[in-house]
Amino acid sequence: MSSYEYFLSDLKQNCPGICVLEKEPMSKHTSFKLGGPCDYLIEPSTIEQIKLIIFLCHEYKLDYLVIGNGSDLLVSDKGLKKIVIKLGNNFSDVSLVDNLLTAQSGALNIRISNFCIENCLSGFEFASGIPGSIGGAAYMNAGAYDHSISDICKQIICLNDDGEVISLSCKDANFGYRHSIMQDKGLVILEVQLLLNPDSKQNIQDKVDDYTQSRHKSQPLNYPSAGSTFKRPDGYYAGPLIQEAGMQGVCVGGAQVSEKHAGFIINTGNASAQDVYDLIKLVQDKVYKNSGVLLQPEVKLLGF
Repeated sequence: MSSYEYFLSDLKQNCPGICVLEKEPMSKHTSFKLGGPCDYLIEPSTIEQIKLIIFLCHEYKLDYLVIGNGSDLLVSDKGLKKIVIKLGNNFSDVSLVDNLLTAQSGALNIRISNFCIENCLSGFEFASGIPGSIGGAAYMNAGAYDHSISDICKQIICLNDDGEVISLSCKDANFGYRHSIMQDKGLVILEVQLLLNPDSKQNIQDKVDDYTQSRHKSQPLNYPSAGSTFKRPDGYYAGPLIQEAGMQGVCVGGAQVSEKHAGFIINTGNASAQDVYDLIKLVQDKVYKNSGVLLQPEVKLLGF
């Protein structure tokens, strides 16, 4: 038998009923709605299942990738020769003790926002419209409107490469701009604990509504994208640099630098992943020639 066959046999013997999809298009699992098939996509529902999958990948020397909602991924049209472990709806419980909210990493940010509204807890409003899951948000220290996950994070439960469950404080996580120690050490985020503040339901809803209205005015939310395509360079903003380089509205195939917000590259409906990749490279080249600033992608480029 092949390594994959041994892997699947062991997995199904120890985790009967676990969701395993073969040659699953990654376009179904990314916010860009792009990407070719991965070898297998698995959706575990418990920490023990996650640990077992990763252990078996090591045992049979198989490459794997852990994803959440795929909101920061651009996967090539050729797909991925990997096992993709998706921490999504099957791993998305949210609970509350006093003002401490604990969310499994697959919980979507919008779900957590609604949970906070219902439980009269403030502090997460800025993240209500950030696409993706809390695991991804913590992994990259996502932020908006001068706030970030590090402002409210108390503790992060992770799985290290040795299969050990470890706990990191906010300080241990070494948060920076779109950065955390989880990236540096390849840790798998299992749970995120957020320390929030009591407030009236109406006040919280009003803040969420204000942020939502602002996003709809300024961002191309009606098109598939990965949110902000580029990181903010020191001393600059990516959007104005892209505008000044004459790139706003420019298309490569079905990919376009948004006419609404130059910091977004969007899938207008018929883009390929290669179109988006080529447009990212073109924007980098034009901005560098115009301003001397090399933009770094915020979106992760996989399989190129």
